[in-house]
Amino acid sequence: MRKILKLATIALLATSCFGQNVPDYRNPKLPIPDRVADLLKRMTIEEKVDQLAGGRRRMMTTTDPEGQRIFGQFREVFKVESQISPHDAAELRNDAQKYLLEKTRLGIPAIFQGEALHGYMAYGSTSFPQVLGLASIWDPALVEQVFTAASDEMASTGTNQAFTPVLDLARDPRWGRTEETYGEDPYLVSRMAVAAVNGLQGTSWEIDRRHHVIATAKHFAVHGQPEGGTNTAPGNYSERVIRESFLVPFQAAVEEAHAGSIMASYNEIDGIPSHVNQWLLDRVLRQEWGFQGYVTSDGNGLQMLVETHHVAADKAEAARKALAAGVDYDLSDGTVYATLTDQVKQGIVPEAELDRAVSRVLATKFRLGLFENPYVDADSAAKTVNSPARKTLALKAAEEAKKQSCC
Repeated sequence: MRKILKLATIALLATSCFGQNVPDYRNPKLPIPDRVADLLKRMTIEEKVDQLAGGRRRMMTTTDPEGQRIFGQFREVFKVESQISPHDAAELRNDAQKYLLEKTRLGIPAIFQGEALHGYMAYGSTSFPQVLGLASIWDPALVEQVFTAASDEMASTGTNQAFTPVLDLARDPRWGRTEETYGEDPYLVSRMAVAAVNGLQGTSWEIDRRHHVIATAKHFAVHGQPEGGTNTAPGNYSERVIRESFLVPFQAAVEEAHAGSIMASYNEIDGIPSHVNQWLLDRVLRQEWGFQGYVTSDGNGLQMLVETHHVAADKAEAARKALAAGVDYDLSDGTVYATLTDQVKQGIVPEAELDRAVSRVLATKFRLGLFENPYVDADSAAKTVNSPARKTLALKAAEEAKKQSCC
């Protein structure tokens, strides 16, 4: 507790004395667009690309010994098989945020991301019923409670973004990821979508990062009925079918619950991979639905443009096409979007396209309040995760799901 109070005091002092030497992006009283614009004009091209290339890139490129020590630990302790405690996970994320705020030129904090399909996927966290079971209950209020609990556990350990909910329509039982979905019905899945996002983010546009996280609706789009039931295979359907079925849950997540992030899908539609589908990522998502968050690639999704879809000759071309289409963030090791540094400098990629993506990521960080105080109380995390109340909620959800599956 003493350590978190010290960190919070430092953060408060850094943002409470607004004199001539304090830049606008540090002023929480200013509108987020103004803060983004002020920070963006101060950033080098390298610093901009770093915002789009994911944490693994920082692990690989940090040369400062302290940074190497801190970020090097992430390679091991946050593997799926790791058994790092909630307390220690929170401490490590605090150390990373402290380094970024105090030891980097502009002090830009990180967004820590995690999986939360049916509860936070981390050692010691509460495990709720798989979402296919939750959907069978037809109780959005209960689903919202489940994801409120999951988001609280994530936020308590310093995680800021959940890669959930999965809004694919499960319409081919051969598809190996059916259990990750809320079923095949667009209306049911759309109601579960709103409930899950509201649980994760809260019901107001501002996100209280002490208890809530950014939701990531995935996989956008037409991922749940691939040809032959094979994961990542094409989803070739007419625009009418796509709009009247596959897009319905995503539209609800964006328009009704204001989901903060969207993840592009591995598949292609009519020969165009989702990661380079401007119609999908810009016209529909942003122009028609008014999406204001940022779009992330799926893991290795950008590299697949070269190796699987063969629509790009190399990583540089994949980066150009994905950025232009509307993918703002390279989720994998960052090596695809790392090529943007030289491409922007050489005039191959307009810097305005880079700025557009960076602005969306920065706006999310401001929305989360990370510039003011990104730290969490590690002692509180240990008490929050898998608490008796959450175990009771998990049991209730499991019992309700069992009633639907056995009768």
